[in-house]
Amino acid sequence: MSQAGTLILIMSIAVLAPLLAHGVGRWLPVPLVIFEIALGVLVGPDVLGWAGQGEAIDTLADLGLAMLIFLAGYEIDFDRIRGDTLRRSVWAWLTALAVGLGLGTALSGWDRGVYIGTALTSTALGVVLPVLRDAGQLRSRFGSVMSAVGAVGEFGPIIAVAVLLSGRSPGRSTVVLAAFALLTGAAVWWATRPRPPWFSRVVEKTLHTSGQFAVRLMVLLLAVMLGISQEMGLDTLLGAFAAGVLARLLLHGAAPRSAEPVMEKVEAMGFGFLVPVFYVVTGIEFDLDSLLSGGRALLLLPVFLTLFLVVRGLPVFLLAPRDLDRRERGALTLFAATALPLVVAITTIGVDAGTMRSDEAAALVAAAMLSVLLFPSAALRLRGERAAPREALREPESW
Repeated sequence: MSQAGTLILIMSIAVLAPLLAHGVGRWLPVPLVIFEIALGVLVGPDVLGWAGQGEAIDTLADLGLAMLIFLAGYEIDFDRIRGDTLRRSVWAWLTALAVGLGLGTALSGWDRGVYIGTALTSTALGVVLPVLRDAGQLRSRFGSVMSAVGAVGEFGPIIAVAVLLSGRSPGRSTVVLAAFALLTGAAVWWATRPRPPWFSRVVEKTLHTSGQFAVRLMVLLLAVMLGISQEMGLDTLLGAFAAGVLARLLLHGAAPRSAEPVMEKVEAMGFGFLVPVFYVVTGIEFDLDSLLSGGRALLLLPVFLTLFLVVRGLPVFLLAPRDLDRRERGALTLFAATALPLVVAITTIGVDAGTMRSDEAAALVAAAMLSVLLFPSAALRLRGERAAPREALREPESW
C-alpha cells in the first residue's frame, strides 16, 4: 500500500479506536492506547498485511512520540512533588535502575540488558493520571505521591537513555548532558522572566483566531529543544521532555489565564493526530511472529510482566512515604509498574541500533501493554475504588 493509503488507514484506526474503547468501556475500562496498538498489529505485515511503511509515516510517528513526551513534561507540576516525597521517589527509581540493569544483564548480557533494565524502570504517568482523576484521587495525598513517583519514572529513564544508550562513554555522555542542562537552565531562566504586557494580550487576542500565537510558540519551543538535543548527540526524548517543562513555566508565568485553553489546543493537535499515528505505527511494526513463534520470546512475556512489578514496583512499595498504609503502598506499586510509551521508545532505539533482538523487544512491549491493561484496574480495586467507564474513552493526557 502507498504511504498515502497507509496514512488513511492509520487515521481510520485513530477514529475507530475511541468507538471501540467506548463500547468496551461499558463493561471493562480499557485504555485507548491498547486499541490503537492492537489495531495497528491487525493491519500490519504479520496479520492482514494492509499497512505499508515509508519515510513520511516514520517521520509522523517520530513527531507523535516527541509530542507525547512534550505533553508528559508539561504535566509535571514540580510545586506538588518536592521534599521528602520527591527524595523517596528518586531513591526508589535509582534502586530500580540498579536492580533492572542487573537482572537485564543476567537475562541477555550487558549490551541488550541495558535496554531491558532501563525500560523496566519507566512509569506511564499519562495512563495513570487520568485514572486517578476519574476516581477523584488526583488531588489527594495518594495522588500527590503517585505524581512524584510517576514524574521520576518518566524523567529518570530519559536521563538514563541519554547517558547509557547514546553510544558514548558514560563520562563523555555526562559532560554532554551537563552542557544540555546548562542550556536548559538558561531557557528556564528565560521562561520564568516577567513577560511584557503585550505578550499576554497577544496570546488572548489570537487564541480564537487564525493567528494562534501561543500554540505556534509551543511548537517552536518543541522544535528548538529537539534541534538542540539532536545537535548535541542526545536522544530527542530529552529535548521533548525539557520543552514540555519549559512550556508549563512559560504559560503559567506569563499568561496563566490562557494556559489551560492553549494546552487544550496543543493536546488536540497531539492526541487528535500525531500521538495516534505513533501508537498505530508501533502496532504495525510490532513483531508478532517473533512473539508467537513459541520460543524464548513467548516465555519472556510473563517474566517481563513480573519484572515490572519487581524492578519498578517493589522499590516504590519499600520506600513509599510512611503515612501511606499497606493497601495504599500496594496500589502505588501497581500504578508505578504500569509502563508503555517509554518501553516502546527504548526498545525501538535498541532494535534500530541493531543491539536488541526484535523478539525480546516484542515480548517487552507486549508485557508493557498487559501492565496498562491490568495494573491500574487492580490498583483501584485494592484501594476500594471503581474505575470510571469513561476512562476507556480518554486518551492519556501525557504518556
